[in-house]
Amino acid sequence: MISYLQIENLTKSFGDLVLLESASLGVAEGQRIGLIAKNGSGKTTLLNIISGKEGYDSGTISFRRDLRVGYLEQDPQYPEGLTVLEACFHHGNSTVELIKEYERCMETEGHPGLDEILVRMDHEKAWDYEQKAKQILSQLKIRNFDQQVNHLSGGQLKRVALANTLITEPDLLILDEPTNHLDLDMTEWLEDYLRRTNLSLLMVTHDRYFLDRVCTEIIEIDNRQIYQYKGNYSYYLEKRQERIDSANVEISRANNLYRTELEWMRRMPQARGHKARYREEAFYELEKVAKQRSNNDNVKLDVKASYIGSKIFEADHVYKSFGDLKILEDFSYIFARYEKMGIVGNNGTGKSTFIKILMGEQKADSGTIDIGETVRFGYYSQDGLQFDEQMKVIDVVQDIAEVIELGNGKKLTASQFLQHFLFTPETQHSYVYKLSGGERRRLYLCTVLVRNPNFLVLDEPTNDLDIITLNVLEEYLQNFKGCVIVVSHDRYFMDKVVDHLLVFNGQADIRDFPGNYTQYRDWKEEKTRLEKEKEKEISKPLEDKTAKVRMNEKRRMSFKEKREFEQLEEEIAALEEEKKAIEAALCSGTLSVEELTEKSKRLPEVTDLIDEKTMRWLELSEIESN
Repeated sequence: MISYLQIENLTKSFGDLVLLESASLGVAEGQRIGLIAKNGSGKTTLLNIISGKEGYDSGTISFRRDLRVGYLEQDPQYPEGLTVLEACFHHGNSTVELIKEYERCMETEGHPGLDEILVRMDHEKAWDYEQKAKQILSQLKIRNFDQQVNHLSGGQLKRVALANTLITEPDLLILDEPTNHLDLDMTEWLEDYLRRTNLSLLMVTHDRYFLDRVCTEIIEIDNRQIYQYKGNYSYYLEKRQERIDSANVEISRANNLYRTELEWMRRMPQARGHKARYREEAFYELEKVAKQRSNNDNVKLDVKASYIGSKIFEADHVYKSFGDLKILEDFSYIFARYEKMGIVGNNGTGKSTFIKILMGEQKADSGTIDIGETVRFGYYSQDGLQFDEQMKVIDVVQDIAEVIELGNGKKLTASQFLQHFLFTPETQHSYVYKLSGGERRRLYLCTVLVRNPNFLVLDEPTNDLDIITLNVLEEYLQNFKGCVIVVSHDRYFMDKVVDHLLVFNGQADIRDFPGNYTQYRDWKEEKTRLEKEKEKEISKPLEDKTAKVRMNEKRRMSFKEKREFEQLEEEIAALEEEKKAIEAALCSGTLSVEELTEKSKRLPEVTDLIDEKTMRWLELSEIESN
């Protein structure tokens, strides 16, 4: 394999904070590498170093000669006043610089060096650059090329930057959180695009489906060291756990030996004078291993939700529009207790506007939203990440609450609460301006949850959070004894958290789907396939169509019936097990009179349920077999 990028013994620190220490890694032709680490571990810093935007303390970075590198920043910035098309000529990639060189040459008398420039223009395919830019922008649903970039939404700006990166067809593509601010359709477009190309790839992303489907290798930064895994995200999870288990065994073994050696080291110097020098040196090496922390950090979100009544919120005939753009039209909905709703849809369909109307930040044109008296919102918004940069992390939380109630009489101090979110005592007493983007998000999440809400409204909570934090946030939301509304483009996150989806299709077309995102996607693909089949049937000549009609044709099982069919199999199996257990208990002769009575009543109930569900299963299985 041809080496594209080689990093040797890279060290990078900010004052006392060492992010990378003698780290080495390489990217070869055809490799697709995902970079994973906790927030603040140096992921973005490493990408900035590779792209030349940031320096480093020591080590070497070498690229293959004439390698074309494309870099998508996490938060791309463009000068105000540029149009979309001008933005594609703004960042100085090699093709753009060549076009500028050609223009300067043509403006200079005698056109010095024109022949050489023309050869390079042909080689770089620079003549087609503008057309190629328009083509990729169109694929990314950016069609107004004269619109100024300062009028674009965050998602549109990310797509312009993505187009800017892809236009030059780089050999090595470096992506920092490419799916942030992209809607689901655009995320899936990018996923398919990268899978179809032969690009070498190095990227940071929290989107686990994206990692699993695009990357073939995972690199993890942990404790300033780099670990490589030759497989996708699923493979990485398995092998990482094996590494952690092995390290924990080694640390435990080293601790036991360390206690023995420490006793020897504490003896009088005379006692050590006759010992081999190597044993003393080995002790210090052993001490390093013994004092390593076991890699079991967790973000523990055990804050108990306050009581919530049966009335949550009721939307009644709500209308909202901006000129010709309709957001809500005669929208009515009654939110249920403990409901967990996901909201999906393309950018610009009104998801965030709907949330802001619910939270009272925007007014509906007409209609009412009635909030229950016991509802206490915890609102995590895209715009809410605003802190006093000169405050210490601990002060941000203490300004809200110095003691956090966990329920059952248990309490946590603000410092203990922050430690559960992986904020070390050193970081807690550091200033906010020193935090990374992901650490700021984590702190913002702390400030939302510390208020003990019973209704969480989370607008794009996954942006910039590391995968470790996301895993535990998902677990917390699954067990949260309150209501949840989540707006997110993270498919994996939605699959694990929500019970159903509110799908915003645009122009106030809002549909309720009973399932998670993957189930919705499967249903949508099946629906599209059936519609295409129907179109083919309609387009056929009348005589062909009538000739192929079959009498008594059996219908297909619906999506809802498929889910019911799968659930019935599980329910019948569970009931059969319960029936066996009851029969065994009744025959044991060990039951008390009360237990005997209870189980005797339950047995016919279970038998009836088995019969009822079996009949329904047989009905559905007939449809399935056709």
